[in-house]
Amino acid sequence: MDQQPASGYDAVYAAFRRDPKTFWEERAEAIEWERRWDRVFDPTLGTFGQWFAGARLNTCHNCLDRHVAAGRGAQAALIWDSPMAGQVRSFSYAELRERTARVAGALARAGVRRGERVVIYMPMVPEAAIAMLACARLGAIHSVVFGGFAAPELASRIADAQPTVVVSASCGLEPGRVVAYKPMLDAAIDLSPHKPRACLILQRDVLRAEMQVGRDLDFDEAEAAAAPQDCVPVPATDPLYILFTSGTTGRPKGIVRDNGGHAVALQTSMGMVYGLGTGDVFWTASDVGWVVGHSYIVYAPLLAGCTTVMYEGKPVGTPDAGAFWRVCAQHAPRVLFTAPTALRAIKQQDPEGTHMRRHDLSRLEALYLAGERCDPPTAIWAAEKLKIPVVDHWWQTETGWAITAGFRGLGLFSPKPGSGGRPSPGHDLQVLDDSGAVLPRGQTGNLALRLPLAPGCAPTLWQNEAGYRAAYLDDFPGFYRTGDAGVIDADGDVSVMGRTDDIINVAGHRLSTGAMEEVLAAHPDVAECAVVGMRDDLKGQVPLGLAVLKAGVARPAETIAAELVALVRARIGPVAAFRDARIVARLPKTRSGKILRASIRRIADGEPAAPPPTIDDPAILDEIASVLSR
Repeated sequence: MDQQPASGYDAVYAAFRRDPKTFWEERAEAIEWERRWDRVFDPTLGTFGQWFAGARLNTCHNCLDRHVAAGRGAQAALIWDSPMAGQVRSFSYAELRERTARVAGALARAGVRRGERVVIYMPMVPEAAIAMLACARLGAIHSVVFGGFAAPELASRIADAQPTVVVSASCGLEPGRVVAYKPMLDAAIDLSPHKPRACLILQRDVLRAEMQVGRDLDFDEAEAAAAPQDCVPVPATDPLYILFTSGTTGRPKGIVRDNGGHAVALQTSMGMVYGLGTGDVFWTASDVGWVVGHSYIVYAPLLAGCTTVMYEGKPVGTPDAGAFWRVCAQHAPRVLFTAPTALRAIKQQDPEGTHMRRHDLSRLEALYLAGERCDPPTAIWAAEKLKIPVVDHWWQTETGWAITAGFRGLGLFSPKPGSGGRPSPGHDLQVLDDSGAVLPRGQTGNLALRLPLAPGCAPTLWQNEAGYRAAYLDDFPGFYRTGDAGVIDADGDVSVMGRTDDIINVAGHRLSTGAMEEVLAAHPDVAECAVVGMRDDLKGQVPLGLAVLKAGVARPAETIAAELVALVRARIGPVAAFRDARIVARLPKTRSGKILRASIRRIADGEPAAPPPTIDDPAILDEIASVLSR
């Protein structure tokens, strides 16, 4: 195994703090560069500076070609396991490089050039990862959209990214149903003011799509007809991808990831955080539509020369609560990375761990969790049943890799239930009060990262540098505001207590309450509304919508509430898990008219909600509590 030696977390973290530039320059030696950097960090570039300025590389070359050149072409690079399709397929590094080069050629024939965008709207199939790598091979910028998003959400991302080509599929597969992707794509293009030049459509046998003449191309046919495309070196500071994530205003934010810092950070993280290297099998049970899938299904494992498992299925129901353990037994990952929601679903259906005992899990050494804070009882349950360390670690779409973790490669691996671990070498994490002063250990406040951010973190927002500054940098000068509240205890372990904005975490998916409010407000009978996240034993949080009707509306409240639920499902998608809408007479507000969402959230969670001094009418909190108790 080729991993970073266990030289000790404290020593490595101290080396980072002593000389961050040298720390990252040494780790950049693991990447192959077409041209080395002029400055390892240039503080004059971008919003806070940029890493490896002047360097040139190709991310796809580092993921595929260099491993083939090193004689590892026959090693498995990607294992696709789909209980939905009833298939398991394995791709060697040589095979994955060949397919990626041809798909890159197909994109080039469709007009894609360096710096142009490609939107990828795909289910969990190998072609999704291949399309991402093909974009990287061309120096193009991909923007993957989660397949659970409905047409309006996809349309907004097409409008922002302005892709030359969209890569999609005829359908996705869910337990008990087939989800037609192509009609949603067609509707999204109709809604978007930007029209792509072409669409590459992967036809799946279970449901083939109707193709639009002159625009749509068959993915397999285009790949077969294309000549392999060589890697195109790009500046390290060029964007690799845009990943749109929910913003507090409801407008998606285009998180930008650069090529150079991203490659260095993710390669480093595989050994440092997960203790994995060349030849090891790693399974991240997520979706390529989310940052976890970008980082740890596709890029990090391949950069490190690992074998990555890609799973099209669910933790339960495909076929049962033993699905994850079957995959672990069959493909032998040393580490499994998933969301706490998956564990809660498995625990709910198999509390005694009966399915675990039916499979050989002897080669599974650790379980890593992220996407939301894992409640201690679930972490303890999993550790007791699996008899391996269960590590909760914390990171964000914006950072692209762990802010805090347990570090298998550095000898720090004693998980503390409820904690996200220690700060990763590369991240200087502090707890700040609302004025920006650093708080002592043990006090809860705003979690913030001292600038400059580590390599791999988003350097800006797509075409919105001012928005990046406003969202992350302006509140606490010299720091990046994570938007999370938390505490660092006496041992140095970090516990994240919750969001400080209006983003909610539904089964590890960050979703904007503002976007849902916009949908509710569009209903013709709704005068005003609020959406908050309330605790849920399975998903962590689920949205709760409260709506005030317009004067004179006489239709039954139950009918309108059902329409609101259906509206959110149609416009945002089932991923929102929006199932609870209540009609209320009025909403609690401050005297200046601001809705008191925190008070609503506390009432929904069954917590005391003392009227804040700014409330307009304290009696309204009792009215809300009465409605929510029904």
